[in-house]
Parts: sequence; structure tokens; C-alpha cells
Amino acid sequence: MPPNIFWNTRLLIAAFVVGCVTPDAKSASKPNIVLCMADDLGWGDVGFNGNTVIQTPHLDAMAKNGLRFTRFYAQAPVCSPTRGSVLTGRHPYRYGITSANVGHLLLPELTLAETLNTSGYVTGHFGKWHLGTLTKTTRESNRGGPRGAAHFAPPAEHGFDESFSTEAKVPTWDPLLRPKGVGRRRTWWNPVDDEKDAGAYGTNYWHNGERATENLRGDDSRVILDRAIPFIRSAVTRERPFFTIIWFHAPHLPVVAGPRFAAMYPGRSDYEQHYYGCITALDEQVGRLRTELRKLGVAENTMLCFCSDNGPEGEKGKAPGSAGIFRGRKRDLYEGGIRVPGAIEWPARVEPGSETDVPCVTSDYAPTILDVLGLESDQQPRPVDGISLLPLIDGKIQSRPQPIGFQTGHQAALVDNRFKLVRIGMNTRPRGGKNKQAADKPKIALFDIIADPAESRDIANAHPDVVETMTARLNAWQQSCRRSLSGSDYSQ
Repeated sequence: MPPNIFWNTRLLIAAFVVGCVTPDAKSASKPNIVLCMADDLGWGDVGFNGNTVIQTPHLDAMAKNGLRFTRFYAQAPVCSPTRGSVLTGRHPYRYGITSANVGHLLLPELTLAETLNTSGYVTGHFGKWHLGTLTKTTRESNRGGPRGAAHFAPPAEHGFDESFSTEAKVPTWDPLLRPKGVGRRRTWWNPVDDEKDAGAYGTNYWHNGERATENLRGDDSRVILDRAIPFIRSAVTRERPFFTIIWFHAPHLPVVAGPRFAAMYPGRSDYEQHYYGCITALDEQVGRLRTELRKLGVAENTMLCFCSDNGPEGEKGKAPGSAGIFRGRKRDLYEGGIRVPGAIEWPARVEPGSETDVPCVTSDYAPTILDVLGLESDQQPRPVDGISLLPLIDGKIQSRPQPIGFQTGHQAALVDNRFKLVRIGMNTRPRGGKNKQAADKPKIALFDIIADPAESRDIANAHPDVVETMTARLNAWQQSCRRSLSGSDYSQ
């Protein structure tokens, strides 16, 4: 699968955009861009995808007033790789973020924030980062401090003017606290009334490189919006277009809902009350954001996007998250692990009530935004895995022009408009002992995602030609990723 070729080096893109755009009233005509992402939210966890239990009225209204994706994919079934794909348009296997807490966003990678910052936008990141550590000195979170200094990669080094970020997960209520006697790996807990009854959770918020110490109690989604909204207000006051990343922690474990939100789900188990409640709390903040954009008079020309980073956590039937009818969950390349809620609200460009079943992916964000701003160039190319969705938004295409490649661990997949090839296991060297001449062979399955979205029937034997073609494309794409990972994209 030949990747799109139009990505620039930093210097070339900077030279191009500086010559074309300055931060004045002219640049203010460009659309504002807000990319929101939930953490571990399943495809079936929102009302606009049919959930009748979890209350998500604001997300439902956003989807109704814009474009709803029925086949929107996270680029990976775990969080960090998906987040990297949003900012680069590239599969993170090209630069070493193969899973959570693995690798970091490399300096040679060109991010959306860098490009838009140079194009006159003010740029801000709020919420979960998980693309590297945020401190070299303080031991905290998963890798922060001296132990992870090699992976220090804060938002400020990747084009963000403002950041209020955590390295990784936090509880969804009182994000810096953990009740005494309760382990970090608990799936949920009840909020504490008195801080004396709690200890530090172990992950901090960092505001522009300094550890945050104020306004950190209560709903975590509200804590995030309390920083994002002033940033947006300031940009509007200064008549600057803004690029705002809002990456919520909900409903990643540990899920903790405040009393008001938990009470919305009477008769449910404690786990369900906290899981459902923290999603509704997130939804409330999406409503607050939409209201603020309207109050500021910028909602019309703001591209507001929402998705999840992967499918729901936990075992089906035991954990409350829903993947809908789809097979698999977080960490799987079956649909339940990568098909996620997706919507774009952009009144100036998107017709209300729009819907598409064209497969789209988080790697499409960057090429789409560059296309909107006319910032494409074929000079000094590097492989890009996403495509521009602008023709889809404008109703000019009805199918995806190229497949989407996925890889995680020993799983790989290729998705086109109708078929999905799934390969579990990789070819390895022959084993020792009696089987020293044998080699592991991957298991390959083919599914018709249109006729069988639940991936219940392997039709590989019935379509050997499709299997052969898609396997060759998948192999070519993986080889391209390996070349990128070797550093060949950074030769200049």
C-alpha cells in the first residue's frame, strides 16, 4: 500500500507558511480546530451509537449537528500510538511508539501543532499526553523523572504554546488523589471528602513545565476544561485562530464519578455507576465547550472533532464498557478494539445530520487539516498513512481511496471499504529441539465488514485472490514502516 507522499520537513513547511500566513485578521479567517479524545471509550458507550443507558446528550447533539462516522478507527488498540497518529498523520510504528509507555514523540517528527503554530495559530494541549515524559527531575507517573529522562518529550517541544498535561492516566475524580489503603490498580473507588483520608495518586498535572498545585479537586474533565476555555478565550480576544487538543482521561481506569453523576445511575453496580457517571461528566464538559464557542461567536467556523483512542477496557460481560456488536476490545485489532465513536461538528462546512460509513482513522486528522489550510507540498517527502477527509466532508467521494494499515504486537490488519484482513502472529525463526526446522506461521482471516461487522465468519477460503492481494499490500506497508523506523525519513 503506497503511503501518501506530501509531508514536509520543519524548515520547508516553516518557510512556506511564514511566507503565506501571518497572525493577523487574515489568519483569523482560518477555521479554529479543537480535537477532543476520550480514553478507552467504547464504540457503544455513547447515545449517538445507540447506547440507551449512558447519558451523553451533548455528544449526541454534536454528532446530530455535524458528521457522524459509523466506521471511525483509532490507529491503534492502545492509547499512546493513537495519540501520535493524530499529531503526525503517521502510524507510530514509523517512529517507535509501538504501545503505551514505549518510546516517545521524536523531535524530527513534524506535528500538527508545529505546522499550525508557524501558520499563525496559537496552540494548546490539555489533558492526557502519553507521548513522552514531562519531567526529568521528579519521579512520577509511569516513567517521569531520571528513570525516563531519555523519553522526555513535553508538548512545548512539539509546537504547543500552552499545555496543562499529565504524562499518563489519573483518576477521573480528584485526579491527584487516591484513598488511603486503595491500590493504584483498582478499577474504581469512591471519592474522599477530606484530603487527609487520601494520599497522592502519583501522577501530576504540569502547566507549561511547572507542576500544577491549584484547582485540582473534583471532576477531572472539568479540571481540564477550566484550563482549555481560558486559552480559547484569550485566542479569540487576540483575534488569533486556535488549535486546541483536549484529551480527556475518562473513562480510563480508575473510574471515579462524583456523587451527582453516580446518582444518575440508580440500581447499577458501583463499578457501573462510576464508569457511566464519569462519561456523563465528560459529556457535560463537551456541552460546556460547545456553549462557550457559541458565546464567543466562533462556533460557526470551528472544526470540533471527537473520538476515542481505542476500544473499552476489560473483559466483555465483566467490565461496563461497550464495544457494541463488535468483536474484541482494547488491545485487539478486531473491530471492538479499534472502531470507536467519531464525529465532526463544523457548521461552516459540514451539513447537519450528515453520516458516513466510509472507513476513516485518526491518522486522517493531520492530512485533512493541512488540506483545509492549503499547506500540502511534495517537497522532501516522508510517508504519511492518513488521507485528507476534505473530499469526503464536501461529498465528493463515497469510498476510501486506499486501505488502512494496523499493527500492534503480533497482530496486523488491513481495512478497505469492504474487506478486512487480520493476521495474528508473525513469521519467526525456526524453533529448536524437535521442531527446529519448523517456523511459526501467522493465522490469517478475512472478513466482509459490510455484511459481517461482528467478524463472525472467516471467508478467507472463499476469496483467496482477495487474501493474496491484501496480504501483499499489508506486507508492503509494514516494510515501509520498518524503513521509517530505521531513520530513513530523517535523512535531511
